[in-house]
Amino acid sequence: MTTPRAAKSPPIQMIDREADRLTQLALSKEEDLPQICGLLLREINRATIRTAARFPSGVVTMQSRVTFVDAATDAERTVELVYPGEADISAGRISILTPVGAGLIGLSEGQSILWPDRDGHERKLSIVKVEQAVDRVA
Repeated sequence: MTTPRAAKSPPIQMIDREADRLTQLALSKEEDLPQICGLLLREINRATIRTAARFPSGVVTMQSRVTFVDAATDAERTVELVYPGEADISAGRISILTPVGAGLIGLSEGQSILWPDRDGHERKLSIVKVEQAVDRVA
């Protein structure tokens, strides 16, 4: 799996408690999923971290519903970004520990990122809409 090109990575934001929880999760799963966990940790490290009270709307957080376009297929998808134990692809809930999940976190409506898929091919993901969960505190 390739690393996303830094020059193509837009600025991202994360909620402080989510960033802490995601860091712990990635470190605990790093042996099993080294590429995805490495990508997620890099995203956390480059994010602007804010408290939930000061967090803007329209940014992908955990439990938010995200509508995005995958340029490789031109398909628009709406998913809920969840922790691994809550994932259910048939119900539209994708884990943060998937390539798409790790690529979406922290992006804002209108932003795009070039991101590797499971096969290591770079894909452009573009955020169309973000609906926040009622409680954004992780």
